Amino acid sequence: MTLFRQPCVYILASKPYGTLYTGVTSDLVARLWHHRNGEIAGFTSRYNVHRLVRYELFGDMEHAIAREKQLKRWHRQWKINLIESENPDWHDLAIGLGFPPLAL
Repeated sequence: MTLFRQPCVYILASKPYGTLYTGVTSDLVARLWHHRNGEIAGFTSRYNVHRLVRYELFGDMEHAIAREKQLKRWHRQWKINLIESENPDWHDLAIGLGFPPLAL
């Protein structure tokens, strides 16, 4: 599966165990670019939530939206457990998508 124009649910974090944000998009790379460049005003800009710590790809937007709604209802600890199940060190997964490391 390619990430371009692929329905996706993603979780951003301000830092390991920091503020979390769950979102959905049809183009993860473009959405990350907007988040990281401050072009999406609101929660992620206000709380500096730019580190991609988890994403899940879907075959259609309907299923992606359903998963986003499910995750948004989850307790914070459940989301942390989900992140750590595949990314225990909270690496910024956006680096693997071609983004530079975030400034500290």
